[in-house]
Amino acid sequence: MEQDTKHRPWALLPAGAALLLGLALTLLLARDGVQAASGAVVLQLPRTPAAAAPAALETGRKVVPLGRAVGIKLFSNGVLVVGLSDLETSASTVSPGRSCGLKTGDIITHINAQEVDTIEQVQAIVTQDGGQPLILQVDRGGRSLQLSAQAVQNNQGVYQLGVWLRDSMAGIGTMTYYDPDSRTFAALGHGVNDVDTSLLMPLETGSIMYASVSDVKRGTAGEPGELHGNFDVYRDLGILYANTQTGIYGVLSGSDFDTGSPAVEIASRDQVKVGPASILSNIDGEAVEEYAVEITHVYPAAAGETRNLMVQVTDPELLEKTGGIVQGMSGSPILQDGRLVGAVTHVLINDPTRGYGILAENMAAQTGREEQAAVS
Repeated sequence: MEQDTKHRPWALLPAGAALLLGLALTLLLARDGVQAASGAVVLQLPRTPAAAAPAALETGRKVVPLGRAVGIKLFSNGVLVVGLSDLETSASTVSPGRSCGLKTGDIITHINAQEVDTIEQVQAIVTQDGGQPLILQVDRGGRSLQLSAQAVQNNQGVYQLGVWLRDSMAGIGTMTYYDPDSRTFAALGHGVNDVDTSLLMPLETGSIMYASVSDVKRGTAGEPGELHGNFDVYRDLGILYANTQTGIYGVLSGSDFDTGSPAVEIASRDQVKVGPASILSNIDGEAVEEYAVEITHVYPAAAGETRNLMVQVTDPELLEKTGGIVQGMSGSPILQDGRLVGAVTHVLINDPTRGYGILAENMAAQTGREEQAAVS
């Protein structure tokens, strides 16, 4: 099994330590000059138990908009194949992973009928079975496949498959809202995608963590900015139960976000209009501030459930500090006429003052679907 710090977790930090992370590593880079306003890195993380199934939400509820930066850690359901490589043996150059039919983006869920969710589990089986045939159960785009592979000994005598794997990700994003009744929350406004394959990370468990923003790299045309901050991998604030195209969803585990902020209605699409609005964002320490923006376009429903709005930052203070929208601001709630209308999701690479947003009603609808699935 191939390993390096790009695809294999780093060593654990001492208990209680805070990890300083830059947010330049992108979750998703689209083809049309749009970059997700979030970041992710790979590291070894303490696992969190899965979230308990929450009750289904009622429609038309009020939620508390947040705009607070948090650390996000996710563990995959299975191990994700992010690359295939050649191995040098004493006799030749071979690639067992490629030869058995594995492809980048495959998710290995079982080896020889044993469930695998970590790189360590895969390594143990490959080492234990040596050069014996291995039966891999693989998920490829929702289709289940069974492949037969056989590890080989490299020049150092180590059995390997020549497969790069990922089993966890972490980064910083912004909390959009939470429901004061169910304690469920939504963040990011887009999914957490693997940095190599751009595929949605299959979630087994995950959580949000305490974070504090330390400084900002301003965005410029052609060079998206980013928030820099500390987050504590041992201070969980909530448990995740879903990673979807419209955001990540979970249940709060404490009272850290009970700031006394009023709950507001979630706007329906027909209540959102072109014109002045504001966003809540955390670009310094733990402070959440409100900044002026303009909604310049509301896209029709046929455009899909993710890129629904175009927003332009007009607030002089935010433009001075960040240049506009930067990585780490994904999930910043958008408010208009006293309602939550959406969340910032992407920045235009060539114009950091502008970016896309998702409608809050689409995030709320996804919350309902995920919660219904969790209790069914």
